[in-house]
Amino acid sequence: MDETKALERLKRGDERALEWFVKRYTPYVGAVVWAVIGGRLSVQDGEEVAADVFLTLWRSREKVREGAVRGYLGAIARTRAIDRLRRASALPELEYDELDGAVEGPESGVLEREERKALLAAVDALGEPDREIFLRRYYLCQSAPDIGEKLGMTADAVRQRLKRGRDVIKTQLTKGER
Repeated sequence: MDETKALERLKRGDERALEWFVKRYTPYVGAVVWAVIGGRLSVQDGEEVAADVFLTLWRSREKVREGAVRGYLGAIARTRAIDRLRRASALPELEYDELDGAVEGPESGVLEREERKALLAAVDALGEPDREIFLRRYYLCQSAPDIGEKLGMTADAVRQRLKRGRDVIKTQLTKGER
C-alpha cells in the first residue's frame, strides 16, 4: 500500500491504514519527540507522546492533506512533546485574576490558524534544501552544525540559508500589510 491509498483508507476509518502509518512513521515521530524532550523525561513519557501523535492523526484524519502527512505528524509530535515538557516542569498554578485579559475572542483562533497557514505556505515555497533546513531548525530544534552534517553542508552555509529564508518569508508575510 502506498501513502495515497493509505490516506484514503484512513479517511474512511480503516484502522489497518492507521497501523500502516504507525509502522511507517514511528521512527520519524520518535526522532521528533526525542529531539524536543531529550533525556529530560522518561522513555515511557516519550512513548506516550508518540502514541498521542497517532491518536491525533486518527481523530483528525479528515483534515490531513495528501503529501502533508509527514509534516503534519512532525508538527503534532513537536507540539505534544513541548506540552509534555511544560506539564512535567510543575509550573505553579495561576490564579484566575492573573488570567484576566489573557483570554481572547473567537476571532483570535481564526487569525492564528490563518497566520500559521500563511507561514507554512511560505516555508513550502522556499524549495529544497531550504525547506528541509527550516523544518529541521524550527520544528525539530536541530542545531546548524547538526543540520549541516545531515545535509552535507557547513554550519555557516546552513545559517546563511536560514537568514536568507527568513528574509524571504518576512517579505512574503508582510507584503499584504502595506
